[in-house]
Amino acid sequence: MARRSRNRLRPLLPPRHCKNLFFRNHKGNRHYLVCFDCDRDLAIHDLEHRLHQGKLSFASPERMMRYLGLEPGSVSPFGLINDAEHHVHLFLDRNLRQSPSLSFHPNDCRATVVIARTEFERYLSLVGNSYEYLDLYE
Repeated sequence: MARRSRNRLRPLLPPRHCKNLFFRNHKGNRHYLVCFDCDRDLAIHDLEHRLHQGKLSFASPERMMRYLGLEPGSVSPFGLINDAEHHVHLFLDRNLRQSPSLSFHPNDCRATVVIARTEFERYLSLVGNSYEYLDLYE
């Protein structure tokens, strides 16, 4: 007779898949990676007011390659590992802090990786770039 396990599997919350956008300031001397829930839209004009970094525009593919070592379509926080000078500042939507796990493209848009949020934050501390959580929406 088989024994029944007393441990029950708890339903896992699905990971929050993140959209990642790479910006530069109007002078081109500061670069920002912005991560937020992929089900949300983000207007650049609203983002400029929330980040208090002045006028923003999308960074060029050349800048993306220079600072993150990535091509358009593959931008992700995992590209920060290529930013040895810690030039890029990461802004994360505060709502991501509520999710136990996050999913990102692993520097390749043909795949997705799921990582526990606590392990993701550990990765960020090891990589060394500055980052902060803030409210990106009303």
